[in-house]
Amino acid sequence: MSKQTSESFLLSAVISLSGGFQDAYTYNLRDKVFANAQTGNVVLMSQHFMSGEWMQGLRYLTPILAFGLGIVIAEQISFYYRRGKKLHWRQLIILLEILVLSVVAFIPENHNMLANVLVSLACAMQVQSFRKVNGYPYASTMCIGNLRSGTESFSVFLRNREKGALIKALHYFGIIFVFAVGAGIGGVVSLALGYRCILISSAILLVAFIMMRRKHVKS
Repeated sequence: MSKQTSESFLLSAVISLSGGFQDAYTYNLRDKVFANAQTGNVVLMSQHFMSGEWMQGLRYLTPILAFGLGIVIAEQISFYYRRGKKLHWRQLIILLEILVLSVVAFIPENHNMLANVLVSLACAMQVQSFRKVNGYPYASTMCIGNLRSGTESFSVFLRNREKGALIKALHYFGIIFVFAVGAGIGGVVSLALGYRCILISSAILLVAFIMMRRKHVKS
């Protein structure tokens, strides 16, 4: 029995590693804006707007809007290229993400807002395109939904001792762990190497792209 490579745990772990790296990168080097955690951006945006700090609020509004645009772009690509034979539409998303993040690596500090817009755009395309791990709905660029689903499944296991519930919980907790590792690496590396270290995230995604050359893996 086989499943799509794009839904395998290994592929999901690779792109989640990249997602964690991206969040740490923008927070540490690009004006403490989150690439993925749009809830945090909404909170900070609202706080600044309520305080009359319009430019500061705009700094958080733009990645939120870019995230929405990224969702639209990914959805359109999935619709128009779903039947592509030479290149899977999710591979196309990964290539676009690699391209966008590579451009970000060469955006100077005085254009941090543009950098954050592009990273949020890339993150949104990723989270829209990769939504299942071994059949379980998940998010590759954020943790709250995964934490809720994993803890719920673990609670079911504690009550009913269902092996399937435990396996499901471990999938979610595993993705959270990998995301945290990516964020930790991104935090340390970004402070040590500077703006161009986002190319490491592009390299991680290149691994995912190569992995997806195999359409199916054994389950």
